Amino acid sequence: MIESLGLITTFVRIAETKSFSAAAHQLGLSAPAVSKALARLERRLGATLLNRTTRKVSLTDDGQAFLERCRQILTDVQDAEELLTSRRISPRGRLRAQMPVGFGRRVIVPALPEFLARHPELAIDIELSDRMVDLAEEGLDVAIRIGELADTRTIAKELYRIRFVTCAAPSYLARHGVPRTPEDLAQHACLPYWIPKTGRYREWHFARGGIKFSVPVTGRLNINNSEALIDAAVAGGGIVAVATFLAVDAVRAGKLTVVLRDYITDGPVVSVVLPDRNLSARLRTFLAFLMALIPPVAPWDDAVILEAQRSYGKYRRPGK
Repeated sequence: MIESLGLITTFVRIAETKSFSAAAHQLGLSAPAVSKALARLERRLGATLLNRTTRKVSLTDDGQAFLERCRQILTDVQDAEELLTSRRISPRGRLRAQMPVGFGRRVIVPALPEFLARHPELAIDIELSDRMVDLAEEGLDVAIRIGELADTRTIAKELYRIRFVTCAAPSYLARHGVPRTPEDLAQHACLPYWIPKTGRYREWHFARGGIKFSVPVTGRLNINNSEALIDAAVAGGGIVAVATFLAVDAVRAGKLTVVLRDYITDGPVVSVVLPDRNLSARLRTFLAFLMALIPPVAPWDDAVILEAQRSYGKYRRPGK
């Protein structure tokens, strides 16, 4: 029975990563050992589970059907183990996570030292990156995503919906005046987010009378990093549209002033994404941490909106 579980685990890792070498790395085995284990399983079953070529590994029809049952078997075994141990042990082991650079740096990473202090047997490896990755293929336990989720093989839970605000430095507004409507942005120096992959600029989104609309924005300084755009705005370079969690520190410090407050709208959803398998104790603990850290109504939203109300109408167009 124990050998069978080992063979099943090996098969599932190969199927999920689509790579013998990646599966071997995750299991702490050599690639030849993984290959031999799969061959032993196929002989026992009398069926071919995987098609192998020099370039890729893919499931056969038998392999696809077997994979679904194997995942359930491993889930049941893990449930049984954790039922007996969850009351006696604290979360332990290493958790691998990936999250967007800005959200990770500003929201999650500052809270991790306290989280780890509460769980001394837990370690976390974090990749701060805006790239989209295959969790199973790269051996990740969890990822934070912003926007629509395309991978149907994962499970996801919404954490929070981003809100965007339009800001500028007081020095810029004193020189150039305050835009009163999104249409006024055409007369201002804007700092758009540049998307190198497409060569386009991210549109700015607003809401008026409950109706959402977008405004195409271009400028002389365009950057593919929101934190760098905030730096440029603080330096008086123009108007920027960024998420509240990125703008909150500069707004609180008076380095940026929120404009167009009557047009603030919701942005994309922040979700936590998991491979389609049962959750370990350490992952359940990490998810509980995220849920507590990121409430549906986030404190940085309230802080930015409050500052926007305080400063509204403070600046006037020159000569008016």
